[in-house]
Amino acid sequence: MTALSGTQTAILGAYAELIEELGSDDVSNRVIARRAGIAERTVFRNYPTRVDLLLATAAWIEATLFAREESHSIFDLPLAIREAMHRYDARPELAHVVAETAMRGMNGASPSPGRAHLEQLLDAEVPSLDPVQRRTVIAALSHLDSVGTWVTYRREFGMDSRDIADAAAWAAEAVLDSIRDRVTPRQAT
Repeated sequence: MTALSGTQTAILGAYAELIEELGSDDVSNRVIARRAGIAERTVFRNYPTRVDLLLATAAWIEATLFAREESHSIFDLPLAIREAMHRYDARPELAHVVAETAMRGMNGASPSPGRAHLEQLLDAEVPSLDPVQRRTVIAALSHLDSVGTWVTYRREFGMDSRDIADAAAWAAEAVLDSIRDRVTPRQAT
């Protein structure tokens, strides 16, 4: 995410607050401007269309409100996924906004912690994976580690917070179990 001005942060923060209070469809730029303490035209100047505003807000929510520390080991990922699912469940309106923009392919955002980080972890801990196995592990973990997974478990299966976290973490463990015997010991530093 690119650096935002103070005004842009105020707009996105105000819109995120209002989404939680009113839903994303019920918020006018006038109300956003009032909440952010700016003129309505300033919202339009920064985000000319409703889609621009929604995409920027979804990216801001994911980068700030749902941000988390990167895992130090690929095998720590199930715990990180469990914690992420609980964070999404604590703020469901915002999780839905992020998921909807990602699932529609509108923002091109990658699931946390991101493919590049997963690749780095695999390079360090399981470098012996062939390209097909590597791609499969990264794809599975990327999918499990997303707000889209939370929405699917919530909407399609009617699962509660604990069940969602357990299911996502268990699935990540199952993926990782298939490569545990291939771990390269770390060198002492």
